[in-house]
Amino acid sequence: MYKIVRNRVELWPVLAAAFFMIIQVFCNLNLPTLTSDMINKGVSTGNTTYIWNTGAKMLGIALVGILASACNVFFASTQAQKLGNKLRNELFEKVLYFGNHEVDKFGASSLITRTTNDVLQIQNVTVMILRMMLQAPAMLIGGVIMAYLSEKKLTIVFLVSLPLLAIAIGVVMSFAGPLFSSLQKKIDRINLVFREGLTGVRVVRAFRQDKFEQERFKKANASYTNTAIKAFSLVSLMFPIMTLILNGTNIGIIWIGANLIAKQSMEIGNLVSFMTYAAMILFSFMMLSMVFVFIPRAQAAAIRIQEVLDTDYSIKENSNPVKIIDSKPTLEFKDVNFRYANAERLALNNISFKLNAGETLAIIGGTGAGKSTLINLIPRLYDIESGQISLNTKNIAQLQQSTLHEKIAFVQQKAFLFKGTIRSNLQVGKADATEEQMWHALEIAQASEFVNQLDNGLDSIVEHNGANFSGGQRQRLAIARAIIKPAAIYIFDDSFSALDFKTDAKLREALANDAIISKSIVIIVAQRIATVTKADQIIVLDGGKNVGHGTHSELKKNNITYQEIIKSQLKGEDI
Repeated sequence: MYKIVRNRVELWPVLAAAFFMIIQVFCNLNLPTLTSDMINKGVSTGNTTYIWNTGAKMLGIALVGILASACNVFFASTQAQKLGNKLRNELFEKVLYFGNHEVDKFGASSLITRTTNDVLQIQNVTVMILRMMLQAPAMLIGGVIMAYLSEKKLTIVFLVSLPLLAIAIGVVMSFAGPLFSSLQKKIDRINLVFREGLTGVRVVRAFRQDKFEQERFKKANASYTNTAIKAFSLVSLMFPIMTLILNGTNIGIIWIGANLIAKQSMEIGNLVSFMTYAAMILFSFMMLSMVFVFIPRAQAAAIRIQEVLDTDYSIKENSNPVKIIDSKPTLEFKDVNFRYANAERLALNNISFKLNAGETLAIIGGTGAGKSTLINLIPRLYDIESGQISLNTKNIAQLQQSTLHEKIAFVQQKAFLFKGTIRSNLQVGKADATEEQMWHALEIAQASEFVNQLDNGLDSIVEHNGANFSGGQRQRLAIARAIIKPAAIYIFDDSFSALDFKTDAKLREALANDAIISKSIVIIVAQRIATVTKADQIIVLDGGKNVGHGTHSELKKNNITYQEIIKSQLKGEDI
């Protein structure tokens, strides 16, 4: 945890928190002594003036203590919130540049938990450290000294009470610490189950798995609840234990003190102040133990956060990136092999092809053939195992990722829209896009008609992930967002699947006739033969291998796999 906090909190505010805490402790430690003097020198003698003067001093010291406490809380809480702010920003920035491999390694639900709940644990313990962990030792040491100065003979009581409290706290912590550490993983599990149920709610309902999902969530929730009950029940035991020990300590102090007062060896005021110091000492001990109970949980959270921050990117930037020449784009795959992490077999095997400006490549094949995998290699979402991918004759591994991504417009297989408006979603593709450019992109994507019918047009609301639009409308808006961006390569990963044949044909014709896109490279992943027939090159994938490469007419004559795809989709005269 020290590593997490060290460079993310400011020194002077921390020192200020410590300074005001010391003033607060100093004020608190002086009040019992003044109470003792008031009783011994004022109440016992009937000196009203002394009582008023001492009372005024106590009031002044109490006000100073309150102000110091408020300042300590201000600096401690401000630093804790700033620490949380920095950690969340760093985690989000780190995750934003994760490759698919890192996201798969941690899981989306765990990354969310680490960015929210784990950071919250660090914030809470930071406040506790700047408040209790500094205050408790100072109060404990100061209380022992002041109690000893107040009445040495009564300090013998602490030889029994403090070891008993230490043993009780040690036993509770030894059981509670591991339970608090395991809570974080159980929160991960709850988030995972809840997130799957939420995103897959339609599938759950379609297959009538409501009860199964409810039971799965209940099981994860019950596991977390039971662990939390055990942990917090153990911690709550410390309060009655402390009360018991404190009352026992007070009984011992009164017993011994009464005998001393009876023998006129001690004044009543000293007994009152000593009892107050005893309460301070035991309460300080309790505060310190509370910090040490919650530190293991924060430590577990810190380890989880540090794991994310220390993770090396699988897609590494070249230390000496080459510059790309802005000329007519070319894209070449040369003997490319790729396998997923820990996979036994290659996902893509010896893939080679070359595309020039103005050419369209279509990739077709069965489910799991490697179509999406192939196009994910172009923007370096994964790194290849061997071979080379070149853009404008430059190896993409030698380019800056920002430079590479500037050249590519990508429409993913699952159309994703951001919450906002149609305008704001289009501006993701081109921030300074004019209305004319937006409508042009929508016309190419065959989306202008339904957008025009909306009451607010471009300013119509888009719910999270475009939930207020149909699948086909979402796909067309995602396509418009991509084609509004000036790019060297336009990639469509099965992006026409939700479109009817007529809209599909119009969209492909509009792409081919657009002045900018027609000069770029277009790559289309498709399942339908009708979508790929007019492509300049068609690659047929089967089991990650290139089993056919040519035009529609060539493959139709010579490629068995392509012929089988045609026969599975068309019949008779349509073929």
